[in-house]
Amino acid sequence: MNTFTKTYLKYIFLVISLMTTNVDAKKKITIKMATLAPQGTEWHSMLVGMGQEWKKATNGEVRLRIYPGGVVGDERDMIRKMRIGQIHAGAITTEGLSEINPYFSIFYVPVFYQSYDDVDFVRNELEPDLYEKTEKNGFKLLTMVDVGWAYWFSVDPIYTPTDLEKNKIFSWAGDYKSAQLYKKLNYNQVPMAMTDVLSGMQTGLITCIGLNPMYVLSQQVFGIADNMLNMKWGNLTGGIVVDLKTWNRIDKDNQDKMLAIAKELGDSFKRKTDLK
Repeated sequence: MNTFTKTYLKYIFLVISLMTTNVDAKKKITIKMATLAPQGTEWHSMLVGMGQEWKKATNGEVRLRIYPGGVVGDERDMIRKMRIGQIHAGAITTEGLSEINPYFSIFYVPVFYQSYDDVDFVRNELEPDLYEKTEKNGFKLLTMVDVGWAYWFSVDPIYTPTDLEKNKIFSWAGDYKSAQLYKKLNYNQVPMAMTDVLSGMQTGLITCIGLNPMYVLSQQVFGIADNMLNMKWGNLTGGIVVDLKTWNRIDKDNQDKMLAIAKELGDSFKRKTDLK
């Protein structure tokens, strides 16, 4: 074998090697997903199950790495980090979803919904707009789920909404619509990140919060704010979103499989967190 032939064969092997490497790099994607859901909760377990199903359905080409419990920050932090590529996906509530698509604010109008039939009616009417506008704003909405109902939890006993006026109420930092509403209701609001709620309760910075019971219990807030006003204040809708840059790197066949898995798991989770 002469020198030219050897050199040519080495060149061919190098090209094949590079092509194989590029294909493998393109196919195998690890999606970094953040959520406020604490580790071990039902919501977190659903995400873990979804990740396992994704890996299986895509033959390992798509893997999910979950950052639970707000370790990445509040939901607005998650969205900001998705936009700059530090993470790729989020399992977020109405608060974060409305930051991407303002239409989601309709799901947290106080005392507007009193049953899941009410929620389903509005959701079915708006569903096309919810998905389409979210995608126009740079995110792929995979599914929506029921996170539960928000109730008021307070350090001191509360019997009517009027009792909320004497409390220092948590409000999401950056949620200016709720801030305006609380001001009109004469509520003393304290804006902060959801990740600071427990320390805020412990130090007395806040004395009352409107959240779903599962989250209050899992975050140990109930040990301090152990009084609940038995009135549904609002519905919490959750959603799983992936930034479009990451989503578009996934093969169409795998996208279809992932969407089907996400929808199936989302549907199975609906209404599970209702307070009986």
